[in-house]
Amino acid sequence: APLATGPRQNNSIFYEIRTYDIKPSKMKEFVEMFNKYLHLRTAHSELVGLWSAELGAMNKVVHIWKYDNFAHRTAVRHALANDKDWQGKFISPALPLIEKQHNEVAYLVPWCQLGKPPKEGGVYEWVTFQMKPGGPALWGEAFRAAINAHINTGYTKLIGVFHTEYGLLNTVHVIWWNESPDHRAAGRHRAHEDARVVAAVRDSVRFLESQQNTLLIPLQCSPLK
Repeated sequence: APLATGPRQNNSIFYEIRTYDIKPSKMKEFVEMFNKYLHLRTAHSELVGLWSAELGAMNKVVHIWKYDNFAHRTAVRHALANDKDWQGKFISPALPLIEKQHNEVAYLVPWCQLGKPPKEGGVYEWVTFQMKPGGPALWGEAFRAAINAHINTGYTKLIGVFHTEYGLLNTVHVIWWNESPDHRAAGRHRAHEDARVVAAVRDSVRFLESQQNTLLIPLQCSPLK
């Protein structure tokens, strides 16, 4: 049986989502180290984005790495383990600053291409939906309609929709970009008064178990800013 839990992109590309909980007193130090030494890590594989949590969570760093396939990831991890600069300058001093690490493997849903913000300087909203078991065959169309309804309001920019393959299944991560937290708040207010959005969301939440929102700020070294 295939490992995939539902429809996905028609290629082997996947994304590893890594979340680090940092000791509160060490957050500034950890971010400075990432900004200083990230080039050693990106020499091995492509970084999509790197953010710190501002609202909805604290002392968290989230990063997304792109891989061609699982063999590619295995080769990269092997190379990193043997990269003395990366191990000595970042990994060894950084590990004592981290309280917890978590990773997931996810695919872009088939109707979504990875986007970019129209300009630098905004904020990112990371929304995690825990959907009812059954995968996109059960809730995919209703979920897509709810996403499109928000896109059509024009107040926000969709960056990506990811569906987990490893980690907690039936999890969907949606990343939005907004000019500012206030711009996002005003747009949400308008969306809640839009009958099309309300109808689409009402249909989608029939399949929803839980939802969590986090406001993220891109680090200086993040490709997505």
